[in-house]
Amino acid sequence: MCGVVGWLSYGVDLTAEGEVITAMTDTMACRGPDECGMWSTPRIALGHRRLAIIDLDGGRQPMVERREDGEVLVALTYSGEVYNYRELRRDLVGLGHTFRTSSDTEVVLKAYLAWGEGLVDRLNGMYAFAIWDARQERLLLVRDRLGIKPLYYADLSGGFLFGSEPKAILANPLFRPEMDEQGLRVVVSPVRRPGDTVWRRMREVLPGSVVTVDRGACRAHVYWRVQAEEHLLDRERTVAEVRGLLEDIVERQLIAEVPLCTLLSGGLDSSAITAIAAGHLRRSGNERVRSFSVDFSGHAERFVPDEVRPDPDAPFVRALAEHVSSEHTDVLLSNSDLIDPAVSAAVLRAFDRPPAQGEMSFSLYLLFRAIREKSTVALSGEAADEVFGGYRWFHDPAAVGADTFPWLASTHRFPRFSPLREDIEARLALDEHIDDLYRETLAEVPLLPGEPAEDRRMREVTYLHLKHYLAVLLERKDRLSMAVGLEVRVPFCDHRLVQMVYNVPWRLKTYDGREKSLLRGAVADLVPESVAQRRKSHYPTTQDSAYAALVSRQFNRLLETPQAPVFELVDHKKATWLSKALAGQRSSLHARRSQELVLAIHGWLEMYRPMLTL
Repeated sequence: MCGVVGWLSYGVDLTAEGEVITAMTDTMACRGPDECGMWSTPRIALGHRRLAIIDLDGGRQPMVERREDGEVLVALTYSGEVYNYRELRRDLVGLGHTFRTSSDTEVVLKAYLAWGEGLVDRLNGMYAFAIWDARQERLLLVRDRLGIKPLYYADLSGGFLFGSEPKAILANPLFRPEMDEQGLRVVVSPVRRPGDTVWRRMREVLPGSVVTVDRGACRAHVYWRVQAEEHLLDRERTVAEVRGLLEDIVERQLIAEVPLCTLLSGGLDSSAITAIAAGHLRRSGNERVRSFSVDFSGHAERFVPDEVRPDPDAPFVRALAEHVSSEHTDVLLSNSDLIDPAVSAAVLRAFDRPPAQGEMSFSLYLLFRAIREKSTVALSGEAADEVFGGYRWFHDPAAVGADTFPWLASTHRFPRFSPLREDIEARLALDEHIDDLYRETLAEVPLLPGEPAEDRRMREVTYLHLKHYLAVLLERKDRLSMAVGLEVRVPFCDHRLVQMVYNVPWRLKTYDGREKSLLRGAVADLVPESVAQRRKSHYPTTQDSAYAALVSRQFNRLLETPQAPVFELVDHKKATWLSKALAGQRSSLHARRSQELVLAIHGWLEMYRPMLTL
């Protein structure tokens, strides 16, 4: 995995802007700690930071293809993994192309020469890349179908900037770091419009999209979205199809020339990936699969079940690790780890905006940091719940039938507390914003004419999750893993699997009366019975009231500085009320997150110094 940056000039000679291009590229050092490369002409400059995974000695970037006379044809700066690159390479060799390296990067470059923009229809993987076509003086930005890998851009009067993360664009003096009302909605809204960022005049390339820039014009079009098709397979063949796809997907995603592992929570999703990976590695004569899990000091002793975490992970993690004989490591976190100011600062830098769900982001960052000491690539079970319908609100008639996002309807009993000033909150109009997003998304859901009402609604619910809920999880996974130079792969985001399962009727997806019937049926023979029958449990969070007390202490110290910039946005009286009201219930997760959000906004304002144009 890597970090990419670029600058297309509308007037400045970029060969004289080496210092700025270097600064932009250096912001991606965390994503690519192994190598740095830059290439420029008066019109275009490309930067690249490399995390070497395949062809460690080759594959350096930016990669340039020239004519025999040395004239540049195309240049590429690429981030990601194309899992079918070996098949594509064979096809390209058959068309007469020759290769200097064994990297997937060169395959993407030659694929563009062979098929032009149509190469996107042939790629299987996670990727975000930029191609400069010198023949047409055209820039293309491409993002994978599900949006696993990020790519941002800013179209300004002085030029076009892009990067894997906002920090690359922020490093260019052309860009003014401003946040307006739309940007603040990104920070505080539980749902955001795809493509929006916290920064004014900065956009994110949408999943499955290509952004084209030529002659000063910037255009975007979608090359892939999930399609509605009639599902013709019976239960037995559907389950077999899911199993076959998973076996193929995981085998492809095990390709790496560096240490590889899996993330293991003891749930069905991560256990399935770990078991399939273990089987492939065993059959190919490789070492045992490595697996990692996260837990908190004293968590087992103080664990109290709730509606989203019915049981602790540890017993199920042990059962699966023993079952597949994985080389397992438990990453145990303490309160001092979670409250460490250096950790919160690293998480802020990773997101370039205030992160939601502070402690969960802190623990995930710490988990990835620990994994990076032993592995460079990890396979994750992310996205199975969105694809197969695993969340409890998929099975809650009230949530499914609500006229809003089901996960918001499911948490309606926890009133939303906004610490913002009343005038700002009124301008944001979050309720109207959320309702607009909901109706916009419903209008684009791919449906089959004449299908039963239940199937129609469950298609809508699934699409809402794929477009909105999954985007948040993938962003968190990417930022926090790449902050420590760890590549996380997500087999359940393979577009073939997503497309297939999207079209399975709901009664077949839940044929045993439970969540994720198809996945359970497909992998039940690979995992212990206890894991196969385990109820969905969300990513763990500490239940230690001592941690909540530490957060409250930080929060109260902030209240002692009413002139802090955060109180340009946050109502000091509301925040004071929040502190007093929560004094006796510091273990409340929802209460704690309100405090963590204010602290995150405070830290972000101090670190980034944005201009507020509200």
